[in-house]
Amino acid sequence: MLEKGNIAAIQKNSAVGISSHANIDASWQEIRSLLHKEFGGAAFKSWIAPIKPQSFNNGVLELAVATRFMRDWVKTHYADRIRQLWAQYHGVVARVDVVIAAPSAEKTAPFTSESAVETLPTPDNISSPLDVRFTFDNFVVGKPNELAHAAARRVADSDTVAFNPLFLYGGVGLGKTHLMHAIAWTIRARTPRRKVVYMSAEKFMYQFVRALRFKDTMSFKEQFRSVDVLMIDDIQFICGKESTQEEFFHTFNALIDQNKQIIISADKSPSDLDGLEERLRSRLGWGLVADIHPTTYELRLGILEQKRDMLKREIPQNVLEFLAHKISSNIRELEGALNRIIAHSELTGRPVTIDGAQDLLQDLLRANDRRASVEDIQRKVAEHYNIRISDMHSPRRARMVARPRQIAMYLAKALTEHSLPEIGRKFGGRDHTTIMHGVRRIEEFLLTDRSLKEEVDLLKRAIGG
Repeated sequence: MLEKGNIAAIQKNSAVGISSHANIDASWQEIRSLLHKEFGGAAFKSWIAPIKPQSFNNGVLELAVATRFMRDWVKTHYADRIRQLWAQYHGVVARVDVVIAAPSAEKTAPFTSESAVETLPTPDNISSPLDVRFTFDNFVVGKPNELAHAAARRVADSDTVAFNPLFLYGGVGLGKTHLMHAIAWTIRARTPRRKVVYMSAEKFMYQFVRALRFKDTMSFKEQFRSVDVLMIDDIQFICGKESTQEEFFHTFNALIDQNKQIIISADKSPSDLDGLEERLRSRLGWGLVADIHPTTYELRLGILEQKRDMLKREIPQNVLEFLAHKISSNIRELEGALNRIIAHSELTGRPVTIDGAQDLLQDLLRANDRRASVEDIQRKVAEHYNIRISDMHSPRRARMVARPRQIAMYLAKALTEHSLPEIGRKFGGRDHTTIMHGVRRIEEFLLTDRSLKEEVDLLKRAIGG
């Protein structure tokens, strides 16, 4: 039902006409207040409040939103109702067009990690902000991340618990947080009534410590055990924190018992997380454990192309190919390099070229060139211990071969961003548990064997680590 005050205000706007932008804004403010009452606070904050009216000409009402994901959702769920309300007071509306807002001068600057965030409405607002860029639409899928992406989509699109918990792991800057935000956005869009809490493990620990300090642990327990979806990012930060692990363990069990969805991310698989209680480690491995491998050249190029298209910049293809070849560490560094190139071009007015990119990114390119490969490590270790490279891949267990091979495994784990399964493949197709055993053996020896520690430190310097 439309209230008399709202009707009168809208009719007044209609009487004076809405050709000016001020009149369009005034009319839209009245329409959105009606939509707020009709759809409720959560849906309003998520989807209606960010809408900006652009124009109303020849019976076409144009509204702007920030992203393609929001555009599709508003068109599907709200455009018809907006058209009905607008037509009731402004005459016939042929259609409502929802467009993606053309970025302003400020917004077209390269994104920073602090930009474009929105708070997720959850119980007592304990959730961390979500980044509007991190949706499934903006996630580039390739072989290194296809399993994690497919699992994330299944969880996000399912009304029932698909995998519990879903555990995503991989190195820094490979897309774990992006996938978690995408899951939260999709669940929020599909079923706004579900209570979704997303936060880092560090924030979970802070909330718990705060509850202990103010003797309010019951409120803390109620907050976390009343959610429908709990998402904890970078769980490795509670390793070694016994009290926090204890509380998380009980929260985990309570939610599992209620058939609520839990999604966790970390830099390592549950079995590789040091300082994690065994009972919690086993529970984190209950559901689906999906790893995200280091990026391939094709995936890096696809990410750069998508970012170029999103920012609507003229970046030569050969510059993107150069960046995809030279910066292989992680996606954050890759996108950061592209942002620097774009900003430099806009500030100086110079065109983007490979030579210019090389000069501008000297520090980043040197850092990536210094990163050792597993093959480099195997070669250096084989030379140092006077064994053959083929011994790194062979099944031989003689001490003169096995110990250098374990040292190479240890250095590969320490100096590269490869996962244990990837390292295993480069050591003759060995299982990741074999690599883990070799790494732990060397770690134990280094605590007591001074001469071995000196040798390993020497090898690190020789390799460049």
